[in-house]
Amino acid sequence: MMARLAALLATVLILVLGVVGSPVRAQLLQQEGDDPVTIEADDGIEWVRDDKLYIARGNAKAVRGTLTVSADTLTAAYRAKDSGGSEVYKLEARGNVQIVSTDDRAVGDHAVYDIDKEVIVLVGDNLSFKSGVDTITARDSLEYWETRRLAVARGDASAWREGQRIDADVLTAHFGDGPNGENRIEQVDALGNVVITTPEEVVHGKEGVYDVLREVATLEGDVRVTRGENQLNGERAVVNLKTGVSRMLPGSKSGERVKGLFTPEREKN
Repeated sequence: MMARLAALLATVLILVLGVVGSPVRAQLLQQEGDDPVTIEADDGIEWVRDDKLYIARGNAKAVRGTLTVSADTLTAAYRAKDSGGSEVYKLEARGNVQIVSTDDRAVGDHAVYDIDKEVIVLVGDNLSFKSGVDTITARDSLEYWETRRLAVARGDASAWREGQRIDADVLTAHFGDGPNGENRIEQVDALGNVVITTPEEVVHGKEGVYDVLREVATLEGDVRVTRGENQLNGERAVVNLKTGVSRMLPGSKSGERVKGLFTPEREKN
């Protein structure tokens, strides 16, 4: 989705050259092999020549096929090319940013796309990215690295689907192709204050890796697996979120033994 967003924004704002001075709603020319792009802005589209900017203001919206980008303001910064002409190198969407496609939706207050680095960064309140059944949220920022196909959520980051949740200081989601070519999360790396929550248990650790396809999480560092009043402590745990089976293993370096605290159920009188 984010890769398509980058392509959409680049196409939209590069082609703003062709609609400056046009009505606030403009149908852009279709490039060979591409869908046409429509831009709408309540307050118009302007060219700031001295600052080398193109700006669409007021409930701005860019639509291309099934993908829509909306914000209070859409801005493109451009520069001269050595070979002649100009090129856009940075794109920004400010205020009530929403990026929506058929299956995905990202929300934030401010989005920046660095074309040279091929990275999109979302910041602001209530950051979220929903892809299929998976949702990722963060307090500080959400990033998408286009060529590497990974998303990074920073600050009180969470990833969840029905009945399963992972929290950490930083979460990194790796994407792959689904059965129908759709974008889907295949692995989540968690770092710092990791907590995995299911209906049956809560698992704590310093860091971990969640294999989304197998629904298996591996955690390391001061690991605690709690189920009701029972608890296992160790340096490493493998948790199968699909079967509900948790295995606590000794650490490879510390040599500490696995410890368990079990409270038997008392028979009711």
